[in-house]
Amino acid sequence: MGIQLVDKAELWKSALLLKLQLRDRFRIAVDDHRGRAAVFATDGYFSSSVHRLLTRLRNFRQESLPSPPTFYRRRVSKDLTAEEESALYRMLQAVAVPLIGNACHVFMNGFNRVQVYGLEKLHDALLNRPKNKPLVTVSNHVASVDDPFVIASLLPPKLLLDARNLRWTLCATDRCFKNPVTSAFFRSVKVLPVARGEGIYQQGMDMAISKLNSGGWVHIFPEGSRSRDGGKTMGSAKRGIGRLILDADTLPMVVPFVHNGMQDIMPVGANVPRIGKTVTVIIGNPIHFDDLLGAEEAGNVSRKHLYDAVSSRIGKRLSELKAQVDRVTLEQQSQKAKTCSDRAAEIFHRVDWDSFGMGAYFSEESPSVTVNKQVSQTDDPVVSNCLDRQIPKRGGVSLKIKKLMDSTEMMGFAARELFVNDYKSRAESAMSGKILPLKAWREYLEVNVNPGSHHSTTLASL
Repeated sequence: MGIQLVDKAELWKSALLLKLQLRDRFRIAVDDHRGRAAVFATDGYFSSSVHRLLTRLRNFRQESLPSPPTFYRRRVSKDLTAEEESALYRMLQAVAVPLIGNACHVFMNGFNRVQVYGLEKLHDALLNRPKNKPLVTVSNHVASVDDPFVIASLLPPKLLLDARNLRWTLCATDRCFKNPVTSAFFRSVKVLPVARGEGIYQQGMDMAISKLNSGGWVHIFPEGSRSRDGGKTMGSAKRGIGRLILDADTLPMVVPFVHNGMQDIMPVGANVPRIGKTVTVIIGNPIHFDDLLGAEEAGNVSRKHLYDAVSSRIGKRLSELKAQVDRVTLEQQSQKAKTCSDRAAEIFHRVDWDSFGMGAYFSEESPSVTVNKQVSQTDDPVVSNCLDRQIPKRGGVSLKIKKLMDSTEMMGFAARELFVNDYKSRAESAMSGKILPLKAWREYLEVNVNPGSHHSTTLASL
């Protein structure tokens, strides 16, 4: 009986090891029908045999395939993606891509604001590049909806109707291809699956290169994943973008662009995009790699260094565009704050402060107190502090409030229900002869605060 129990334990141990190796290799979950833990023995003939078999299988796989450090150019045929080019998927793409693309275009340009610099560079690459010339667009990755939201906002609706010439993109299998339903949906919107950790020679990369060999357009995020700090920094470009460009039959045209503001529309962890935000996009000039191809033909550079050189050049160019878009965004924010502050000051000075008995304090022409020159130039900090507090400067209290208060608070304080009621009352007074709200408020103060003066004024008027 003891020997039989040990054999069963070894059997469960071997099954668990096989399950773990299958999950790590193929990224699938193996069902554990029994779902119970067992205490395994540490030795046994059956377990040792399984270990030897798995070791031989692993060694055979490593010897039969190119090792990871070996880099080479793999030729990819145009017929690799026959499934995506089937009649069924073409029909789904003809319906889904224009529908979703135009919806995203309306959302970005209708419910939000998109400012684009250099849009003609992208349109020229899409419409005027040579026939069968592939196109690769690269950008930073801030939000989960960068594609299709940003891509759709850059294209006119007429171009979004041409599903066949629109972009292909890549998405991780653990995000977009979890089940048959999501897999069918993302394939119908021209998304290719890639597996994390499978290297640059996996089937998803071969499928993207096949699209380029057919003269198509592929959009890719060289960082490989989203920014975790809201787009403040950019990650380094991965080596896969180098293989995507260099292993194509025809060197593709590479157009970079960087955007800022998608972190406000779709923050990390949000499920619903927000509206009323501003997105700034800067499109750069095409990136050229002719010098790298010349170095490869001369045999002076290995394939690995070529991949790294391409990714490094793209990453450097994206970093330069990132600095430009950050500078433009900062200038826009400062200009918006300045405009808001000027508007607040304008509203603040249009208030009839004399109606509240505060005109002398908020007048910009309030006289300054003349003091002795020797006292004003004293070196005593206590005296200087007292002088600063007691002697009103030119501009009175209004300039001090403008310096200390936030512009939005000042605007709300000055305009809240004051001008709205005042404007309405002006329109009504022109027709019915009613008094204005400020005058009514002054009469109310005279009646309740100083009724004697009001009574005497009334008698005098009689």
